[in-house]
Amino acid sequence: QLQLVESGGGLVQPGGSLRLSCAASGDTLGAYAIGWSRQAPGKEREWITCISRAGLTTYADSVKGRFTISRDNAKNSIYLQMNSLRPEDTSNYYCEAVNGAQPFCSIYFLRGAYDYRGQGTQVTVSS
Repeated sequence: QLQLVESGGGLVQPGGSLRLSCAASGDTLGAYAIGWSRQAPGKEREWITCISRAGLTTYADSVKGRFTISRDNAKNSIYLQMNSLRPEDTSNYYCEAVNGAQPFCSIYFLRGAYDYRGQGTQVTVSS
């Protein structure tokens, strides 16, 4: 059973940066494709990025060029570097994992087909 714990959220001004972390335990992270999604209260889940087992990354258009996902299998951790943050990026951010080998990992996460999800970390972008 994989457990995921997100951290690094907080309050940041528009144009600022944050780095989210997702620490995994209970299993080897390298066996999973990992994604980040976000969901604000009363709104639908929005997938934003993922990284496959092989390290191939995919991004939603809303964050492309501003966010970067990376993984450190030795540390069993996933990171989301968020730059040029906008007020519309305000949301609760979730780390998700699926035991799948597809190189284009969005095929899992776009339809919410993940196996595990963390509790989330809040990101607020406001002046």
